[in-house]
Amino acid sequence: MKAYDVIGLMSGTSLDGLDIAHCTLELYNGKWKHSLNCAETIKYSKDWYLKLKEAHFLSAEELLQTHSEYGVLLGNAVKGFIRNYNLKKVDLVSSHGHTIFHRPENGFTFQLGNGASLASTCGIKTVCDFRITDVALKGQGAPLVPIGDKLLFPEFEFCLNLGGFSNISFEDKGKRIAFDICPVNTALNYLAAFKGKAFDRNGLLAESGKVDKGLLGKLNKLEYYHKKQPKSLGREWLLMYFLPIVDSYKIPAEDKLATVTEHVAWQISNVILNKSKKGKILITGGGTNNKFLINKIKEKLLTHQIIIPSQNLIDFKEALIFAFLGVLKIEQKINTLSSVTGAIKDSSGGTVFLGV
Repeated sequence: MKAYDVIGLMSGTSLDGLDIAHCTLELYNGKWKHSLNCAETIKYSKDWYLKLKEAHFLSAEELLQTHSEYGVLLGNAVKGFIRNYNLKKVDLVSSHGHTIFHRPENGFTFQLGNGASLASTCGIKTVCDFRITDVALKGQGAPLVPIGDKLLFPEFEFCLNLGGFSNISFEDKGKRIAFDICPVNTALNYLAAFKGKAFDRNGLLAESGKVDKGLLGKLNKLEYYHKKQPKSLGREWLLMYFLPIVDSYKIPAEDKLATVTEHVAWQISNVILNKSKKGKILITGGGTNNKFLINKIKEKLLTHQIIIPSQNLIDFKEALIFAFLGVLKIEQKINTLSSVTGAIKDSSGGTVFLGV
């Protein structure tokens, strides 16, 4: 039996904060087991929130400086986490970074958080930059979580994540298939801001609104939804195609929230029903805490068994899986599936920096 104690780091597009989780990954008789030992979300300071939100406007020199500074921030977060939880053993740090640019169609993706800065700050071997190899192999560089779904959660027919964007993974004819479905928290948080809220707690604002059929119809007609996978979404797509449609409708923010929530539930249920009329669905990610959205999804998937796991797994499944991706890299095993990303072959993505 092999066992690794790993700290996984994840920062999503919704800018909720830095998810940090201490996990144990064990390989026993050819099967991986996991435990999520402790975890927390570290909220960004106002300064860092704005830096990350506006980073795509920086000059090349400013971006490189921020890249290094954010790596130091991550390294210090790791040190503080180890101290606060009195962790005795950490073999590896595995960091997703924070996505600033994701343009695989143009051959590049960029996740902020210099691995050398991170590793030298915390003094622990670090794996980061998981997406760049797949993009170099003509893949989407996303999603990466499906290998973890496949190997750590094989009892579920579908693994659905509701984060800044929703994504799903499942087995199809012996291959793992996965793709981004639609915006979730990126769009809902944007609209909640018009009501002076950082997010729509439990979907209460959306629940008080009315669905605008015209807006719903336009959103459902977006070209992305009619493309076959592999496909992925990013901030650029949201700003270029999704939000301009939402902004063009002069209706109350509550009605926009209700409409986008209905849109999300419809797109998700459409994907699942086209694949199977029954099955177990594991739902995780910050959007799982939106009770109104979850109820809308349940209404459309009455023949499926929807599983809402522990709060820790809801909030930190992605940090857990990025910890796992780091282990697979160290083991020199495949951690990125071409059946998911459309790359010319499977790969073991990630760059390793030794702690000094």
